[in-house]
Amino acid sequence: MTETYLTVTALTKYIKHKFEADPYLERVFLTGEISNFRMRPNAHQYFSLKDDKAKISAIMFKGAFNKLKFQPEEGMKVLVIGRISLYEPGGSYQIYIEHMEPDGVGALYQALEKRKKALQEEGLFKEAFKQPLVKYPKKIAVITSPSGAVVKDIITTTKRRYPIVQLVVFPTLVQGDKAADDIVKRIKEVDALGDFDTMIVGRGGGSIEDLWPFNEERVVRAIFESRTPTISSVGHETDVTLADLVADVRAATPTAAAELATPVLREEILKIKEKESRLIQGMDNQIKHKKQKFDHLSESFVFKQPKRLYEAFSIQLDTLNRRLEQSLNSEIKQKEKEFIQLVKRLETQNPKEDINLARQKVNYLNEKLTQSIDLTMKDKKRNLIQLMTNLDMLSPLQTMLRGYSYVTIDDQIIKSTNDVDVKQVVNIHLSDGEVTAEIQEKMPKGE
Repeated sequence: MTETYLTVTALTKYIKHKFEADPYLERVFLTGEISNFRMRPNAHQYFSLKDDKAKISAIMFKGAFNKLKFQPEEGMKVLVIGRISLYEPGGSYQIYIEHMEPDGVGALYQALEKRKKALQEEGLFKEAFKQPLVKYPKKIAVITSPSGAVVKDIITTTKRRYPIVQLVVFPTLVQGDKAADDIVKRIKEVDALGDFDTMIVGRGGGSIEDLWPFNEERVVRAIFESRTPTISSVGHETDVTLADLVADVRAATPTAAAELATPVLREEILKIKEKESRLIQGMDNQIKHKKQKFDHLSESFVFKQPKRLYEAFSIQLDTLNRRLEQSLNSEIKQKEKEFIQLVKRLETQNPKEDINLARQKVNYLNEKLTQSIDLTMKDKKRNLIQLMTNLDMLSPLQTMLRGYSYVTIDDQIIKSTNDVDVKQVVNIHLSDGEVTAEIQEKMPKGE
């Protein structure tokens, strides 16, 4: 019977599983008022969130809490992001907060993230566009409020480190609705002057609303388009504005900005003196080494007996000349032998006799061709005369000379008695002309 009863642990585990399996409770956006908050240094924070009608326990682990950019206080209204789960030992559900910010600035944070993402995709924060700082600047522009601690820290640090640099402060609004336009105006003014090696843009710490001018897109683009290398020092070390991301170098504090912009003059002078000393020592060593080498060369036989320098080369030159002469003579003799052999071969293969024989053959063939043409012409002429005689024998004129004639009517030859009628006039063609006659009688054959 007891098998149907659950233990408290089993039920609690089942309910916790339900909480953790619900996708809507995995990431919850919640607004409420902080309650029962007691600051526990360097530890997890336990408190509650409530509104007019309900309350929920909350826990924020040390890692997430240390990332907060504000100090939570009792009664503060906040926006939190976290997950809902069940704490088994106490049997109570609670929210595990991953991110928290004061209510009222949530819209600013969302706008900042949206603008940051758009500018990042456009490439304004890429390292490839960052300009290197001038190591030994002559003139530095400082764009900040003339009355704050920022400008004092920069001036003090710069004078201490590098007093020979000219520091020019451009008084600028760094907070409020008109601040962004004023910052852009000053940046463009410095860049237009064109004689500044470095530009520092900065202000002290504050809330996100106070630092907002340095998140404005027109300020970011003005820094990006500036040809003067820019250092951004806005807010405290934990504050990161879009101006910090687009600047060539970001400094955590105004003092750090001055340190990044200038070297330490005393250290640089020491480096110069050290290099000068090393250069002098190096030159002395070089001179000593060259002098020793000069002394050694002065004692060389080259200067005392200069002929010995080219004696070996003279002997080598004579040897090479003899070899060259022998080689040329041998080559000439070989070529003469080859020439004689070629002349003999040419004489044995002289084409003169062949040409004479060919010429005789051509003359003989020409005579034969002429004779053949004459015989052919005579045969053709006899054949032509015979054909003309035969043709003449068959000519109607020759027949008419023997007493024959032919009769026509209207130029039509009469071949039959049926072709004419009695009394009809006909033309009789004779060998020496023609006569006209009238048909008196028709006498067909057989009658």
